[in-house]
Amino acid sequence: MPEGALAPTVGALAVRPDLDAPALSSLPPAPLARIRELSERFWREAGAVDAAQVVPASHLNALAEAGLYGVCAPADEGGLGLGYGQVCAVVEELAAGCVASTFLWAQHLRLLGAVLSRETPAPWREQVRDEVISGRRKGGVVLTGLMPGPVRLAAQPEGHGWRLRGEAPWVSGWGIVDRLFVVARGPDSTTVEFDMEAREHPGLSVAPARLSALNATSTVSLRFDGVAMGAEQVLGVRPYEEARQASEGLRLNGSFALGVAERCCRLLGPSQLDSELLARREQLDTASAEDMPAARAAACELAVRAAHAVAVSRGSRAALAGDVAERSTREASVLLVFGSRPAIKSELLRRLHADG
Repeated sequence: MPEGALAPTVGALAVRPDLDAPALSSLPPAPLARIRELSERFWREAGAVDAAQVVPASHLNALAEAGLYGVCAPADEGGLGLGYGQVCAVVEELAAGCVASTFLWAQHLRLLGAVLSRETPAPWREQVRDEVISGRRKGGVVLTGLMPGPVRLAAQPEGHGWRLRGEAPWVSGWGIVDRLFVVARGPDSTTVEFDMEAREHPGLSVAPARLSALNATSTVSLRFDGVAMGAEQVLGVRPYEEARQASEGLRLNGSFALGVAERCCRLLGPSQLDSELLARREQLDTASAEDMPAARAAACELAVRAAHAVAVSRGSRAALAGDVAERSTREASVLLVFGSRPAIKSELLRRLHADG
């Protein structure tokens, strides 16, 4: 998409420090200023991104220039050295501006985590470390092997390598990211992690998905029919524990719902939704693994109600395609099912009075 195609949508970002997560305000001044600036840019250009076919390269370049592709990496290696709680706060802040661009960047965090983990093979880490931290090598994810229930993507040993069989119904960044961090279910109740080039492979079928929101994330479904993976692509083999995997990544993903809710609070001005936002954030921050699905459901339900409140406040403008209220409503709806688990679904249906 041409750079000039990005146009402002709803004025300047209405900064509300009283809504900030404490973890965000704990950032050093320089990175906090860059994140604020980036969030304001995302806010102005989110409408154009929503209407586009792909997240603009300028957004991804700006994330890299701000050091966010290495957000957890040491500062002396070009990263920001942030902790997990701070990363969650950054995701919320950026998602308040543009969910699609933030979502696509957040997929990279799995590849970054593998680079920073001492459990990952050292030769691979040394080879890709600089490129991953700088964002010159961008990552996406295939996390089907972590999903509870029947095996959807299986890794089977074959000779000196592996074969992948199954499907991954939601893979974002196709044609944009360079590598995929793939998790498949292995033999003997294990998961196997791979580094896979994000391109066509023999035995790999790609089907584009048209999403009602976040369509610019270039999301596809992948079908693996015996895709060959070399032993050098294996990043780890770990025990599969369904109870632990059921809450995998749920706190970070909850930041997207909080971001949409925070955007709506900023648009509405002071209201009772402010205290609800703070309560839902605290609930996510303090939830145990058992309580996390309920915390996620509460955050998603708040995002939906907040988006509807903005629609009412904006009146007939909210019925126009591309209006900030219309877009926020679609994004909140997608987040109801994104990264979901059976326990989240059950809790959401209960909260929405449809649990019968």
